[in-house]
Amino acid sequence: MARFLALWEADDARLPGDPKARGAGYEEALKFIREEMKKGVIKDWGAFVGTTHGFIVYEGTEVEVSNSLQHFIPFYSFKVYPVASVDQAEEMTKALLK
Repeated sequence: MARFLALWEADDARLPGDPKARGAGYEEALKFIREEMKKGVIKDWGAFVGTTHGFIVYEGTEVEVSNSLQHFIPFYSFKVYPVASVDQAEEMTKALLK
């Protein structure tokens, strides 16, 4: 199964100024993240302290990851990178040495 690192960034202009409204939006997003974790699509999630940025580690197909990310748009934007495992990097290294 392919792994992806998604770096997320909230669109600060779309976040409510009222803390309770902002908290309700975060609560909805975190509920969805927990659901995706139960399904196994999201393996890890984190927020960078003191910012409106963070990361998600996905495991799945490009379509599964894309479908999950669509849930957050337009409030969040993403940079998504496919991730190679240590075994894959070792295989690539061996190919270079031939």
